[in-house]
Amino acid sequence: MPTRPHPARRWLTAATWPVGVSLTSWDYMWRSTVLHRREVLEPSADGHLSPAWPEGVDASEVMGVPDGYGPLFHRRYRTEIREAKLCPDELFQRLTANLNRAAPIKFARFQRLFGDKGTMAVGDEYVVRMPGPWDGPVRVIDLQDRSFRLATLATHLEAGQIEFRAAVDGDRLVFTIESWARSGDRLSNVLYGQLRMAKEVQLHMWTSVMEHAVRLAGGRMVGGIDIETRRVGRPSAGGERMLGDPDARKDLDALHDKELDFDLGDGDEFTPERGWHVDHYCEPLPAEVPGPPVPGGAWEVAQGLMRSYEFADPAIVRAVYYPDRPLDERDMLLEARFYGLRFELGVRVGGARDEVREVGGRKVRVWGWNYRTLQGHLEMGQMDYEVWKWLDSGQVEFRISAFSRRARTANPVVRLGFRVFGRHEQVKSARHACARMATLTKAALGDREPGEIRSADDAVAEPPSGAGDLSRPGYLPSPGLGRCRVAR
Repeated sequence: MPTRPHPARRWLTAATWPVGVSLTSWDYMWRSTVLHRREVLEPSADGHLSPAWPEGVDASEVMGVPDGYGPLFHRRYRTEIREAKLCPDELFQRLTANLNRAAPIKFARFQRLFGDKGTMAVGDEYVVRMPGPWDGPVRVIDLQDRSFRLATLATHLEAGQIEFRAAVDGDRLVFTIESWARSGDRLSNVLYGQLRMAKEVQLHMWTSVMEHAVRLAGGRMVGGIDIETRRVGRPSAGGERMLGDPDARKDLDALHDKELDFDLGDGDEFTPERGWHVDHYCEPLPAEVPGPPVPGGAWEVAQGLMRSYEFADPAIVRAVYYPDRPLDERDMLLEARFYGLRFELGVRVGGARDEVREVGGRKVRVWGWNYRTLQGHLEMGQMDYEVWKWLDSGQVEFRISAFSRRARTANPVVRLGFRVFGRHEQVKSARHACARMATLTKAALGDREPGEIRSADDAVAEPPSGAGDLSRPGYLPSPGLGRCRVAR
């Protein structure tokens, strides 16, 4: 059983926690790497426990997962590196010779406590030096040509293991960091669960290591960093609600019996003259060559982001739904965030479409879907999300169309708040969705130019002479579009 930190150290940890936050926040705020973050609640630990302890390796003073407190977090950080000058073996030869080659030394570095300088061996010990209370002693427990694994030691704020590894996938090098850990003591568990910034500092540390590893490999990151967190156990009181949460699943299932909170009619009544907000947004995405959408191009990437609702800004709205059900049969429980408050809003997908339209004498391939508000929502109306590709020019666009108005709300405080701030937040959410879609699409494509991705029939066409009327009131014309704007 590892030695527990002295109570005085735990209180010092609490007192110095804000120091570490302050010293790392500046670097954190200026990062530009695209992060794809997902968090899933797992009711069972099956498949999420740390790897078996290697035979013959010293386990004294180790803080294993069973020694920790609170839920188990199984995390994986992954990125792809294009045109790397080093193979996985060479990368890890350099990395294990000096861990600080991949450390963000402005706010964190590895200090060797035991072992020979210039190499790494099983049994070597390091401490990760960071501002505030994040110093963490670790021991090397596994070392291979393309990977190594560390275990946390007594006084570490976490209890568990973390593995660094590299592999080849086609013409790209894949670098991964995977960890299995719980909080090291009760106080750390409370601070980690209640102070969101503590989680962000940890995330900043390991994503910074990945950025440095990309530079060490001499290549270029493609598609940003994918971060998946599997939380084993029930969520904390202030945590996000996920499909694995029994309460969230119950609330999601309850949407099945709810009706729309407005009458669809024939659609002619959804106009500003009848009290509805009617909005249209358009965001240019990286272009393709003319012709049908190309495999792996911007149109297909955007389609994937739309299916998973990943284009929505998670700081504003998150969705709970059954991902294995057909899109056009999906109910979604949206968790909207508004000035520190959270509202659960039910919506139902009203249909999906994949078609070629003729707009202003031009053909455009359109894929999209919509959702409609259910009883209990703060609004009434419909949101349509579509990705367009103009077949003559190759131009690709992400489009949002909506009609909405306030729903009848019994709570006078909520009613007043939505009357004052609701419209502003609605427009903000759409603008953020447009910007995020553009960012994620560009990140997924890397730095590929349209000419690098050929269409199925290698079609070439003259550029269009004009956009033409889109035949829907309020739509923004295609040529000359800047960042996502709302048509008034």
